[in-house]
Amino acid sequence: MGLNTADQSEDKSWNGGSAQPMGASYGKMMMWFFIVSDALTFSGFLAAYGLTRFKLIDVWPIADEVFTHFPFAHGTHAPMYYVALMTFVLIFSSVTMVLAVDAGHNMNKKKVTFYMFLTIIGGVIFVGSQAWEWKNFIKGTYGAVQLKDGKIVQFTENGKQIALADFVSAQQKDAIDHTRHNGLWFESGDYNPSFTVEEVVASFKENPNVNLRIERIDTETKKKIIVSRSEGLKFLGEAARVVEGANLEVNEYGSSQFADFFFFITGFHGFHVVSGIVLNIIIFFNVIVGTYEKRGHYEMVEKVGLYWHFVDLVWVFVFTFFYLI
Repeated sequence: MGLNTADQSEDKSWNGGSAQPMGASYGKMMMWFFIVSDALTFSGFLAAYGLTRFKLIDVWPIADEVFTHFPFAHGTHAPMYYVALMTFVLIFSSVTMVLAVDAGHNMNKKKVTFYMFLTIIGGVIFVGSQAWEWKNFIKGTYGAVQLKDGKIVQFTENGKQIALADFVSAQQKDAIDHTRHNGLWFESGDYNPSFTVEEVVASFKENPNVNLRIERIDTETKKKIIVSRSEGLKFLGEAARVVEGANLEVNEYGSSQFADFFFFITGFHGFHVVSGIVLNIIIFFNVIVGTYEKRGHYEMVEKVGLYWHFVDLVWVFVFTFFYLI
């Protein structure tokens, strides 16, 4: 009896080949392995972001003041509105992917094609929106001044932040950017901002209604601290340069590390979305030519659907970390 039991248990073991352990095919298992490993990667990035923000919590940029743009509404203060719309579009694309997978289970080629098309459109809209957010973040909104110690100071009027262009008077400039077009092929000169430090300081003195605010956040009001005019002049006495926009070196909104993490993590996620769009397009055309009808199943749609849901889920965490908390 013992020998027969051993033989029976051995017969039930998986010996490779076409068998499907836990009811999952080889392709699905590999996709799950990839998703788990990629989830750990994103977790590490977001953990590093969280630790850095906790360390610099008193001077971290306020999301409601950074992401305030909305397409075709120039000058309108719409904090987080467009980011929320982007998020809705991406989540809706996940819904259409679910419907495509369900249609595949029912061998409904027409519906699979339709819902895959909607998923691709949703992904393209999201990536385009993310690129638009990057453009505005890089270009900047108000402008600021960086002090010699690297800190950023901004300007307000009646308690609200204002742009440098709202109160600074620019003088005629003779400076020329170094580019290959004027004979300097191997160096590009420093970027020339719209205003000089001297112009900002002089205009600040001439406008008594303008105040200066520092990076530090008031823990009670959750807003950046506005200093007195006399303190503002002391800060401007340490001014090093005018900053417009954000890049990997400096950030008009505050800590440069915020920009570093923003570009890296949202860029890494954007790369995943673009990869998902490419995969969806390939699967979409395979559906059109009837590849999966011939195979008798739409498992490839389900595999790419797992990846797309993962990308959407990661964005929920990125959205929470960068925009909500």
